[in-house]
Amino acid sequence: MGRGKIEIKRIENSSNRQVTYSKRRNGIIKKAKEISVLCDSQVSVIIFSTSGKMHEFCSPSITLSDILEQYHKLSGKRLWDAKHEHLDNEINRIKKENDNMQIELRHLKGDDITTLNYKELMVLEEALTNGISALKTKQMELVRMMRKHNEMIEEENQNLQFKLRQLQLDPMDTGGNHVMESHGQGMYDHQAGVANYEACHSQMPPPPFAFRLQPMQPNLQDHF
Repeated sequence: MGRGKIEIKRIENSSNRQVTYSKRRNGIIKKAKEISVLCDSQVSVIIFSTSGKMHEFCSPSITLSDILEQYHKLSGKRLWDAKHEHLDNEINRIKKENDNMQIELRHLKGDDITTLNYKELMVLEEALTNGISALKTKQMELVRMMRKHNEMIEEENQNLQFKLRQLQLDPMDTGGNHVMESHGQGMYDHQAGVANYEACHSQMPPPPFAFRLQPMQPNLQDHF
């Protein structure tokens, strides 16, 4: 008994629909591989499921972009609008610019310069000269900044050493400076004045003893 024909319409049952999709998808991709190998043809297949998952096959000897380009030439139809074409041109421009920058970088490193002519070598020399000049300017700026920073550190170090010496000479003088007072046209140093006063009085002889006579008591007179 032969197989009956299946009516081509949407399968309502979701489980049966998913099973049929998997079987038919694998069958289409298998047939595309077979015709590509048996007939040496260029085949590309793209299948999207209802969930958006993509399955594809393309002949090993060609890419999908090449097949699309051939389709554009033979059919005269574009698969994308002018906006997408502009983006494609922009991508190609950026790729080309990147390739040129890679070449210039190799030239600046001294690689692949044997094929350059005289004019190109002059342009390369000018670029290197400008780069060296900018590098030296930046280097001198950094040297000046470091020198100024070192001078500030040295000045601060000297101030700290001066304050330390003052504290060692006079620990009681927390300010590290003598207190000066103005008297007329000169300045009077309190600390020096106290020191002179103590030195002068240390050399003077002690004062004589002073005796105080008490009045005679009456009871003592009776005994004598």
